[in-house]
Amino acid sequence: MKIETLTVGSFAMNSYLVMDTASRESLFIDPGAESDRLIRKANELEADVRFVLNTHCHIDHAAEIATVIKAFKAPYLIHQADLSLLHSLKDQGTFFGIPVSEIPEVSRYVQHGDILKLGKLECVILHTPGHSPGGISVLIEDAVFVGDCLFYDSIGRTDLPGGNYDQLIRSITANLLTLPDSTTVYPGHGPATSVGREKANNPFLKTH
Repeated sequence: MKIETLTVGSFAMNSYLVMDTASRESLFIDPGAESDRLIRKANELEADVRFVLNTHCHIDHAAEIATVIKAFKAPYLIHQADLSLLHSLKDQGTFFGIPVSEIPEVSRYVQHGDILKLGKLECVILHTPGHSPGGISVLIEDAVFVGDCLFYDSIGRTDLPGGNYDQLIRSITANLLTLPDSTTVYPGHGPATSVGREKANNPFLKTH
């Protein structure tokens, strides 16, 4: 497995291109800003982009995602509980001063436990709401891509529409902290961490 991390946009959002090295079949996670740069990098790597996925549909993760979807003619995947956020993208863009290319059509709604295949890789969908109602994480081998659910020494904010603190803590404790301590956590912002490190050090999880 090859993981390409691309930090893009005014919110310094981490987009991830995850590739099965043998087949080059790839999943693009949250390619929501600087779409030209993301497309160029995927082409440089000769990635066969099979899926484009949003961990959630906030503006920093989705503003330019339609451009990426069109470039690779790939199906677009979200959790259905974030559909209203997707439809509000242009309003979000107006509020934050970020242009939205267009609102893409959803190809498939994913649910907890769904599996996407990339060559020999299995990508397991985890529903991890709290930062948003349809927040999802993607577990691939010993790596989990968590969007804005969990960060190095922090957790996602819950003061935005659809956010729920108690739900977020439940998502983290039930679906992320139960993974092996060695699992690498790739968040939507900031550096990667591990499940074990966050169990031991994250101040928001000390009492859970």
